[in-house]
Amino acid sequence: MSLHIVNICVDCADPRTLAAWWGRVLELPVFDDDADGDDEETGMTLPDGRDLVFLRVPEPKTVKNRLHLCLAPSGEDDRRDAEVERLLAMGATLVDDLRAEDGTGWAVLADPEGNEFCVLRGEAERAATS
Repeated sequence: MSLHIVNICVDCADPRTLAAWWGRVLELPVFDDDADGDDEETGMTLPDGRDLVFLRVPEPKTVKNRLHLCLAPSGEDDRRDAEVERLLAMGATLVDDLRAEDGTGWAVLADPEGNEFCVLRGEAERAATS
């Protein structure tokens, strides 16, 4: 028997608003599920076919995530630092800056509800420093 990941779920207070924010971050459309009036969950389909789902929960986030997303620029000319700046302008907050002077490292950010995620270097940046 083997298992595979079907979707990734994020607990949050406002699924629709947080999904819209992540949709802008990932440049993906959010499920068009307004017709059922259910604001308990929504999300988007990732390029690999899995879903990123945002679920309403009653309690606020209180501690560091035990599981988080790591993102990297996917375009040939896209750079980690430019993506960090774009995300900060969109409302993310910088939690920990682990970028090194030699171009290695990553930045830990948080989405508008405080869920941490990392921004890593893209393939081109990794190749340039290896």
